[in-house]
Amino acid sequence: MGITILFFSGLAVIAVWWLSTQRLTSKPWLEQGAAGEFPGTGVSSAPMAKVGLGVFLAAIGSLFALFISAYFMRMQLADWRPVPKPTLLWVNTGVLMLSSAALQLARARADQDDIAGVRTALLMAGGAALVFVSGQLYAWRQLSDAGYFLTSNPASSFFYLITALHGVHVLGGLVALGRNVARAWQGRNLARLSLGLDLCSLYWDFLLLIWLVLFGLLLLS
Repeated sequence: MGITILFFSGLAVIAVWWLSTQRLTSKPWLEQGAAGEFPGTGVSSAPMAKVGLGVFLAAIGSLFALFISAYFMRMQLADWRPVPKPTLLWVNTGVLMLSSAALQLARARADQDDIAGVRTALLMAGGAALVFVSGQLYAWRQLSDAGYFLTSNPASSFFYLITALHGVHVLGGLVALGRNVARAWQGRNLARLSLGLDLCSLYWDFLLLIWLVLFGLLLLS
């Protein structure tokens, strides 16, 4: 339970920081300026898409927190037999970091009106994400070859379940990333493309954070 509380506390801190950067907690009726803009900045207020993504990420974080709590409770029982952690997981972690960094690069290139740079960075991010998913599948194969299957024992079941759940969310992120790639190749206005890049980058950073927590959990247990 202590780990679960710590995890939720970490999510709360991240949520507060994200809200402060998006100015979602501001009171526009007490401020002066053009409708839909922050006073004196000319910057549009945070789109509802960002609010929706924030709620979605909170739901995902809660789901993973429940799995982490169940993991800790289940590992206290006598039939728990830890599974070996494939060395490939370290490589996969680095690849996911690279994918997240590439999306940050795409945002930076968009701010510089460099459409070619945006396209290159998006392809790097998508390619790295595909390598990550493929690496996770290969790690499963390494475990199965060693005799650790989904139903071998509770520890192996949780390993497959947790990594699969994270992988599904990565695949969902790839769909959104693919849409941004298509928009970039269609020559969409970078100002309109920037919102999609912001949302995708935020989602990817969150998935990276979740994976780091899960990876640490698997290593420590």
